[in-house]
Amino acid sequence: MHEAEEARREPERQRRRRSPAAPGPVWARSEPRRDALNRAGIVAAASRIADAEGLGAVSIRRVASELGAGTMSLYTHVASKDDLLDLMFDELIGEARVTGPPQPDWRASLIAIARRKRALCLSHPWAVRLYGRRPLLGPNAMRLFEETLAAMHDLRTDPATAWQVICAVDDYTLGFVQRETVYGEAARQQGSALNDWEATIDPYLRQVTESEDFPLLRALRPVLGRTDERSFEQGLDWLLDGIEARLGSR
Repeated sequence: MHEAEEARREPERQRRRRSPAAPGPVWARSEPRRDALNRAGIVAAASRIADAEGLGAVSIRRVASELGAGTMSLYTHVASKDDLLDLMFDELIGEARVTGPPQPDWRASLIAIARRKRALCLSHPWAVRLYGRRPLLGPNAMRLFEETLAAMHDLRTDPATAWQVICAVDDYTLGFVQRETVYGEAARQQGSALNDWEATIDPYLRQVTESEDFPLLRALRPVLGRTDERSFEQGLDWLLDGIEARLGSR
């Protein structure tokens, strides 16, 4: 009852700040210029929490506490947790943007971008959960799309097909890194080291794969669920081989 009464007394303008239905993406809404807080600092604090404790630990209240600020003061910069997660992901995806000297061709460009995205997700596993959560509309995501399209000019295909190529490589990269991080995330949720967690499930996997029901899985058991850089590169090559065979001669 006490919490309900407090919510009823909260000023209407503050309740609007809490609304997750604020119109448009967060980047279309300006933030206060004269404020000790800013979005960059809020996002940095939220990302530190996610790196240390996982995405589930991130909340407006927790970030405010980390910054020594009042919870309501953050709502002048981000209207909801969805806004905060959008900002966090876009800040991170900026690190995958094209840097250094240009790659020699479209294939090398896509490989370089895929490698950077994989590295980001391995360094910040919470990014995997955010990758396909909502449309990527932030400025860094838009710049990355623009730069990727520019790097693909020698493929000489129409814009719709170029977009399909980008999505295919993106989907492969995200799918691979999801499998790559799933064991580590399961271990983290149980508070175990990866090797300790794997030791707890190995007897079950051994029992299942050595039964007569799964003769083909028996040989696969030692590598079941395992992924590494070599298999990532091989799968990416296979995908790009198919794209090149279909589109490269146009």
